[in-house]
Amino acid sequence: MKVLSVAIPCYNSEAYMARAVDSLLPAGDDIEIIIVNDGSTDTTKEIAEEYEKKYPAIVRVVNQENGGHGEAVNTGLRHASGLYFKVVDSDDWVEEQALFRILEKLREFVESGERIDMLISNYVYEKLEKKKQKVIDYRSCLPVDRPFGWSEVGHFRSSQNILMHSVIYRTKLLRDCGLELPKHTFYVDNIFVYQPLPAVSKLYYLDVDFYRYYIGREDQSVNEQVMMGRIDQQIKITKIMIDSHDLTKIRRKQLRKYMAKYLVMMMTVSSVFLIKMNTPESLAKKEELWQYLKKKNERMYREMNRYMLGWIMQRKTRPERRIIVWGYHISKKIFGFN
Repeated sequence: MKVLSVAIPCYNSEAYMARAVDSLLPAGDDIEIIIVNDGSTDTTKEIAEEYEKKYPAIVRVVNQENGGHGEAVNTGLRHASGLYFKVVDSDDWVEEQALFRILEKLREFVESGERIDMLISNYVYEKLEKKKQKVIDYRSCLPVDRPFGWSEVGHFRSSQNILMHSVIYRTKLLRDCGLELPKHTFYVDNIFVYQPLPAVSKLYYLDVDFYRYYIGREDQSVNEQVMMGRIDQQIKITKIMIDSHDLTKIRRKQLRKYMAKYLVMMMTVSSVFLIKMNTPESLAKKEELWQYLKKKNERMYREMNRYMLGWIMQRKTRPERRIIVWGYHISKKIFGFN
């Protein structure tokens, strides 16, 4: 049995997918690389099948009609045979020595019978055109190189959200919690990380710079203009997250605190872009999003408002909105997130 299954969702990825696949191949037989060709119209299918032909014990290709990033992840999970599951986007890649460290640790879990639900590692924002890198690590909030539970989790800074880039889940946990990402929708990586969290009991943080997250393509989903153009999908994802769990019923204090912080971040992202768009329609959508949360669970709404960001995002005057946009640009410059 494979230790790790890695799904690579691909849609018209001919120009860059080789880097993602090549970065994983050194893992050898411990890994299963599932290339999901999501209805590409370029030579993605042919490139993927060449890899499968050359590395039949490691690479599997699944061709499907276009269903979007979420459905490609769903397909990868359905076909995964590894004990652990990871998603690597086709324009990203992983660092070789960190890959070896992670596989060594996963093998230790398997051989010892220790059931780790989630392994977390660092990721790196790679802005190749500007020749800049920014490492996101979790040293200040997570115990390093040992198993731990939510009670030992510390305070996450604004830059330290656990993202798809930083997480490896136990495959059976994802299946047992019923994870199913929506089709034809962007930003589903937030659901992928968020929805399974209450099923996670034991975590492990390995302090290695594993995932290289490429920032720079104009058509990239995290590009600011692209995000504003797809704001309705961002709102959709946020509402799905609101619906997925009643945070007021989660008893583990640190888990509840982290999930509340993550949800506030999602509400903030949607709110900031709607404010930046600055049309009557966009401002109405911002108000409707917060009212959606309030109607869904007023207690949870009040809890969101205890966070400074949650309170600030509901300010309505023009000067207050200008301050919010100014704060966003400062944060963008500091954290370099798009």
